[in-house]
Amino acid sequence: MSTTPLHELGLVELQRRLHAREVSAREVVEDHLARIEAVNPVVNAVVTLEAERALAAADEADRTAAGGGALAPLHGIPMTHKDTLATRGIRTTMGSPVLADQVPEHTDLIVQRLWDAGVIATGKNNVPEFAAGSHTFNPMFGATGNPYDPERSVGGSSGGAAATLATRIQALADGSDMGGSLRNPAAWCNVVGLRPSPGVVPMVPAPNPDATLSRNGLMARSVDDLALGMSVVAGPHPASSLHSPVAPEAFAALLDDEGPADLTGVRVGVSVDLGVGVPVAPEVRRAVLEQAEVLASLGATVEESAPRLVDADEVFDVTRAFDMATGLRRIVLEHLDDGMVKDDVIWNVRRGLELSAEQLMSAAEARGRLDAAVREWFDGWDLLLTPTVQVMPFPTEKRWPREIDGVELETYVEWMRSCSVVSATRCPAVSVPGGFVDGLPVGLQLVGAPWSDDRLLRLTRVYERATRFAEQAPRL
Repeated sequence: MSTTPLHELGLVELQRRLHAREVSAREVVEDHLARIEAVNPVVNAVVTLEAERALAAADEADRTAAGGGALAPLHGIPMTHKDTLATRGIRTTMGSPVLADQVPEHTDLIVQRLWDAGVIATGKNNVPEFAAGSHTFNPMFGATGNPYDPERSVGGSSGGAAATLATRIQALADGSDMGGSLRNPAAWCNVVGLRPSPGVVPMVPAPNPDATLSRNGLMARSVDDLALGMSVVAGPHPASSLHSPVAPEAFAALLDDEGPADLTGVRVGVSVDLGVGVPVAPEVRRAVLEQAEVLASLGATVEESAPRLVDADEVFDVTRAFDMATGLRRIVLEHLDDGMVKDDVIWNVRRGLELSAEQLMSAAEARGRLDAAVREWFDGWDLLLTPTVQVMPFPTEKRWPREIDGVELETYVEWMRSCSVVSATRCPAVSVPGGFVDGLPVGLQLVGAPWSDDRLLRLTRVYERATRFAEQAPRL
């Protein structure tokens, strides 16, 4: 039997061993907790730990396994959860002093589905305050360091989650993505992060049941691991008005199908600036174009092209402001003058409260044009390749970049446009490891047609297996 430490195993292999009774849930959870103890002081990814609860749950899982019956899909798999996702009975602070002692009485659907599938909760991982921004720091717990250089940003807002994957604390991580919060940290941590199409993973409960800009999803260290996780969390829910044609079985099928050996016949459009002048650091630009050549070497037809995305910024900016005000206006207004909420969140909520009817109607019209442009482009193309993040990881003490490639930035969201422009569409998007620059990871963003999530992962896996960048772990 392999002597590979349990924490080094991917989700698929860990699942196999647990289901074969080769290892116990207690052994896996103990290894997980020991790994947290060993590496968390370096990166500060796990901010709430529920060790006793987890060990008790592991013992119960082992009693179930001893009974000899069928096991749940993720039986005995330990996970910390994103600290913005509600977890019944486990502290959920959202990185804010305002919610320092909050212990929810309900569990968000994505976490509940993981629990129902056998996942053992071990605590929560770090986030920016109220998940605002792609740099994980807050006044409650400080900053999470990048596993490849702890003095640099891990990204965000699912930054703590990505760090737990890269440091081999766990094999699967949940998160959410409005402007890049699954993709950005995945890129900087050399893991895979999927922003699904609307409704694939229902947002239940949600302040606005019809909102589509923010989406829940997963990260993992490989496409296969991600597909296994998605087979558990995807699927309709009666409380969600957003219905997706992508069934959980579509993700499970990836694990039974090796898929294509190359990308022959696949048409890939490449756009570093997404056709709308998104500024990108020269080293990131070079890395993306080099990997475009790798896609071509795998048989893909690769040409410079992108959908007409001129309406994307308006759609994203107005929708984000509206959604943030919908979800956070009461907290912000209550703490407007006491310094308990960071300025960036106050600014975003104020923008939402000040939106006019004309702005909302204009954004609705812009979405119609954007949806039509995306549909038309994908009639002739299979994938869009862009940078995931416009810059390399910056020092943790920096709040956000003020300039990219000579272009000055005015707000904390502008440096995330390579992701947020895509967020404005209904497309699924995955960040996949795309190599390294000076020892730090670069992510490639691959975008598929709306509700082509399973096909997007199948094609991404071809590139992943050819390059194997994800296998280069950080040296802690």
